[in-house]
Amino acid sequence: MAHNDQIAEASLKHPIVPLDKGQLYKYGTAGFRMNADLLEGVAFRVGLLAALRSRKLNSQAIGVMITASHNPSVDNGVKIVDPMGDMLEQDWERFATALVNAPSNEGLVEIYNCLATDLKIDLKIPAKVIYGRDTRPSGHKLITALASALDATNTEHVDYKLLTTPQLHYLVRATNSEGTPLSYGKVSEVGYYEKLASAFVRAMKGKKIDGTLTVDCANGVGGPKLHEFLKYIPKDKVNFDVKVVNDDVLRPEVLNLDCGADFVKTKQRAPPNPKTQAGARSCSYDGDADRIIYYWVDPETGFFMLDGDRISSLAASFIGDLVESAGLRDDIRIGVVQTAYANGASTNYITQHLKLPVTCTPTGVKHLHHVAQGFDIGVYFEANGHGTVLFSPDALDYFRNKAPQSPAQKDALETLVALGDLINQTVGDAISDMLLVEVILAHKSWTLRDWVMTYSDLPNRLVRVEVGNKDLFQTTDAERRLSSPEGAQDEIDNAVKKYKDARSFARASGTENACRVYAEAATRSEANELAERVARIIERYGQ
Repeated sequence: MAHNDQIAEASLKHPIVPLDKGQLYKYGTAGFRMNADLLEGVAFRVGLLAALRSRKLNSQAIGVMITASHNPSVDNGVKIVDPMGDMLEQDWERFATALVNAPSNEGLVEIYNCLATDLKIDLKIPAKVIYGRDTRPSGHKLITALASALDATNTEHVDYKLLTTPQLHYLVRATNSEGTPLSYGKVSEVGYYEKLASAFVRAMKGKKIDGTLTVDCANGVGGPKLHEFLKYIPKDKVNFDVKVVNDDVLRPEVLNLDCGADFVKTKQRAPPNPKTQAGARSCSYDGDADRIIYYWVDPETGFFMLDGDRISSLAASFIGDLVESAGLRDDIRIGVVQTAYANGASTNYITQHLKLPVTCTPTGVKHLHHVAQGFDIGVYFEANGHGTVLFSPDALDYFRNKAPQSPAQKDALETLVALGDLINQTVGDAISDMLLVEVILAHKSWTLRDWVMTYSDLPNRLVRVEVGNKDLFQTTDAERRLSSPEGAQDEIDNAVKKYKDARSFARASGTENACRVYAEAATRSEANELAERVARIIERYGQ
């Protein structure tokens, strides 16, 4: 069949590294992510799958992003982006796993051809793959392996070099929608900047941004890209004063080190360098700029974190008010999607105060994204700061074409249309989400203190527990309860009963041989105590 000899020959240059003790490479929420030394052969084989995917979908462009996000610089990862800029279709995750674990060159070619046959893929039709990488030094080698697979399968490919993950998602969707009524924007990095900058100006509507925003870029690719984006904001239209920190991309070892969104979320404190000034408005990206966490330090009471839950409730509140002002409350269905990690106080605020429905899904953006697509406007954020707002094409058409009956209605409709362009509809995007937050704070004339005051988070604690085999831990009820090992959930339930306003759950990590335990309770000491107690239960069952 077509490409066999080329694939076998190219594969020899990018061999797969066997894993220990019969373990398998597994395509998860983050694609394949691990120590970069293991990934060259993986990247080659992902290239083969991306080429198959493009051919299966009538030559639409498929994306591949080389990144390990918030992981240390020695790690890397490879993940596939589908034509509309969303995650790889779930059914195809097992095909990725099968292809990457093929035992040898002959076995690899055989599985490649079997997939083509089983999926009725014509290997002669054109295919296109576009790709980018973050700032990790290992990215060069992985891109070379990926391109080698694309050449071997006679696949057209475009290397966009250094990109944030959301920029690659944007480019995939823009490529596939070019020249159609659903065009997403110009097919270039500049097109991304121009689209966001234009929408930002329109959404601000002349409102003033108060003070300087300090942005910690985790010493990742978000640093140079944010510097570049800021050049596109017309100073005469919006005076947006941004101080970019932790933007050193020349020393790989400092990537995500004691800084970035994951550090702020897990340590629940500001990055030590540079020291966060009391009262300053600050936010942190992660290494590939698809997560964002806001925070500020009160001179009297200390550190406050405004995470994905807070951004979600802020966005839902603002958009709900706009829909109300546009006179469309009965016509537009708004929904909020969370995971089990969402703080219970945020869920109560959204359901009881904002009167909006909340759906809980398993962890992983692909799950939230899918559920959010079921609403006219779906707001979804994981507590870690990864999320976005999805506007259905019908809702955006409605906003554009509805004849306003008053100046207030016209204003609300224009702002909703601008938000549809400002918010990255393909995936969580730190730059885009930051602009959304700044627009909302400016419209409300709020400081971060005002935002914090909307509700009080329940104290919570997240603990990582190393276990012998994470696959023993299976969950149900959107990962809020353990279905196995038998007896573990009963013990967790008994522990939770001992504390006020308490909740706790445990779930296996998607990327490490560990479990994550989450606990919340009425006081900080009780949340800590409950987390430790549940962690000991997991330790015992995980031996």
